[in-house]
Amino acid sequence: MSTHRVRVGPLPAWLDRARLVGPGAWAWSDETGEASLSTREAADLAARLRGLTLAGHAVTVDVQPPLRRPAVRAARTEEARRMRATTPGFTHPGARLDEEGRRFLTPEALALELGRRADALLGPDRLVLDATCGCGGNALGFARAGLRVLACELDPERAALARHNARTYGVAERVEVLTADARTLVASTPADLVFVDVPWGSHRDLGRLTADDLPLLGELLARVPPTTPCWLKLPAGFDPSTLPGFVPEAIFGEADGDRRRVKLLLLRRD
Repeated sequence: MSTHRVRVGPLPAWLDRARLVGPGAWAWSDETGEASLSTREAADLAARLRGLTLAGHAVTVDVQPPLRRPAVRAARTEEARRMRATTPGFTHPGARLDEEGRRFLTPEALALELGRRADALLGPDRLVLDATCGCGGNALGFARAGLRVLACELDPERAALARHNARTYGVAERVEVLTADARTLVASTPADLVFVDVPWGSHRDLGRLTADDLPLLGELLARVPPTTPCWLKLPAGFDPSTLPGFVPEAIFGEADGDRRRVKLLLLRRD
């Protein structure tokens, strides 16, 4: 069996690097890893990480000797198949989304896990302010974990979808959705945790993203009391070094197609 020397990086130390890169006896030096992999393993890794920007840096995969074209084609075909089996958004058939909601919804299982972690941090029945709730995916995750949620959405149609989804999942009594400007609400509402998932817009398809690229994020953070825990959901390519004081964590998918894929970054100020 052919083997290849594979070098991958940069991957930050706070990342679960073993989960991202997969099998192999990896040796790490700073943010760069090296391993000897079979042709299939090397081609699979190169296909999965192709074009990936993570935490502000383009990730490169160097394979020596280079992979032959048939191995590259086979790996990319398999990667395309995996992409069809990713962690779903809402699983309830009665849930409703608009087009933006379909693109940016936190997968249901991940939203629920974030809710459980917030409940463990705060205790039951505490108040989470979801400053930009969209169609309600994260708000429902917090509510289903036992927390109370005050959710804010500026678009009235999207706020109506969030209310509908809260009723659909049976947590309407725990989720209040306001049609309001999040900047005003964050400044005037005491909460045990502020959760912020600002619209990424076209930035989702870009590489490196910084705090300066998301001005609404800065406006909201300026209004959060410094002693209030604050969690931020951001795309994988966001550079966390542009938000000092927040601890970054990569959140992976749970389905077979994305369990080795970073779905989002969670930046926490607990």
